[in-house]
Amino acid sequence: MKKYLTKYTLGEFVDVFADASNHKGMPYKLYHGRTGRVFNVNPRSVGVILTRQVKQRIVEKRIHLRVEHVRKSRCQEDFLRRVKENDVKKAEAKKNGQIISTKRVMPGPNPSRHVKLTKVEYQNPGIFYEIF
Repeated sequence: MKKYLTKYTLGEFVDVFADASNHKGMPYKLYHGRTGRVFNVNPRSVGVILTRQVKQRIVEKRIHLRVEHVRKSRCQEDFLRRVKENDVKKAEAKKNGQIISTKRVMPGPNPSRHVKLTKVEYQNPGIFYEIF
């Protein structure tokens, strides 16, 4: 029942998951598990823009699916959370008269360090053979 009461809005991200218990409005198997944007909302169906590869190019496809085969995507949750956090950080920095960067920064390589060896022990020195 929850699937039928969910409201979808234009531009919203949705995931396509074919529900085998209902064959009407079922997507082709290639689209199963894909994420797309809603471009049209009807009483029983949702129009979704998806991408698919055709030979060497990627083509936008517009398909209509019944709401049983669609669910809201969580792909933007992390992005929206970061936007809110960055807004708070920017406001605090502005009060202090600072300028901060809100870009994500990749961690660099680990810092260098010196290793001092005090005593060297050989676990298994092995046997050396002479070739005659």
